Amino acid sequence: MNPFIFNTVKSLQFGAGSLAQLGPRVRREIGERVMLITDPGMLRTGIVDRALAILTEAGVSAELFSEVEADPPEHVILAAAEQARAADVQGVVGLGGGSSLDVSKLVAVLALGYEELATMYGVGNATGPRLPLVLVPTTAGTGSEVTPISIVTTGTNEKMGVVSPVILPDLALLDPELTLGLPPHITAATGIDAMVHAIEAYASASANNNPVSRILATQALTLMGRSLLTAVHEGGNLAARSDMLLGSMLAGQAFANSPVAAVHALAYPLGGHFHIPHGLSNALVLPHVLRFNAVVAPGPYTELAPFVFPDLVALEGQERAAAFCDRLAELSRASGLQQNLRAMSIPEGILPRLARDAMNQTRLLVNNPRPVSEADALAIYRAAY
Repeated sequence: MNPFIFNTVKSLQFGAGSLAQLGPRVRREIGERVMLITDPGMLRTGIVDRALAILTEAGVSAELFSEVEADPPEHVILAAAEQARAADVQGVVGLGGGSSLDVSKLVAVLALGYEELATMYGVGNATGPRLPLVLVPTTAGTGSEVTPISIVTTGTNEKMGVVSPVILPDLALLDPELTLGLPPHITAATGIDAMVHAIEAYASASANNNPVSRILATQALTLMGRSLLTAVHEGGNLAARSDMLLGSMLAGQAFANSPVAAVHALAYPLGGHFHIPHGLSNALVLPHVLRFNAVVAPGPYTELAPFVFPDLVALEGQERAAAFCDRLAELSRASGLQQNLRAMSIPEGILPRLARDAMNQTRLLVNNPRPVSEADALAIYRAAY
């Protein structure tokens, strides 16, 4: 067995109603002053008000930053960090989707003033220290609450990552009740995103692909495969919501240690140029990347298929891998997501530009089980068009 490293969050708390434990845990483990980071949409749900009341009841004052944007640009992160420094907070609580959690991770480092955001991009460049950090996800998709990764929009259409175990939180608090209000389309897109995390982690060509990540990936896919459509079409089903939130977290732990690959590399330019939500970007290219990979590396998909679609156990080899790709496309369609780039009003003439931009994602492409050239990327985009 090859040597590997597996890092994850220090503490996990999962369960319906567990948001009620946010105040006591923050008061005991961090202190009396924190910054709560979220986005304007979360303010309208009432969840932020609940969290603030829970903190106040426990004797914790919260400095609120609620200006997080999707695909957060640098200026949002820097503004939050400046506000945290001015308020002299003792820790950071992130509440919301992946963007709010990603911003929270970086603010926890930047608020101390020892590092600058520009020097943190890449793998292992954020060295800390940081403020204590608690993350509370309200979507079942990114797994950001258990990953050492934060994605930032650095220009008009380019995304870069900060990857470091320093930004793993001290506590991930997962309450499936917080996901009950997610609209069907967001449930579907974030759910497919989480499934992509598990699939790419399992198939990753990374030298750190490890048995712990693979076990987590298969369990994640079992949970989400049986519950995604129920969560989409019966949004108040707490059992399905619990499966999705736990599955998303397990997939996050998997890819945090066995990194994702070409699906994400080709999804990022779609988000950068057209502001397509990350989960939907992944869903649009997923079956086409997997079909490309399965030509030369069908093994991982053959192994994974029965965890998501148990009836595929009747097939073998390439036939099972091909059926897995097809059924994932069908799952995306049944969940109500758009099925091609045309449906997103993407002009065909920009596909070569997207392919060039995807080649910049070397951090991800090196993990793909099949090498991807610019011509390959263009062919995949054309297949997805």
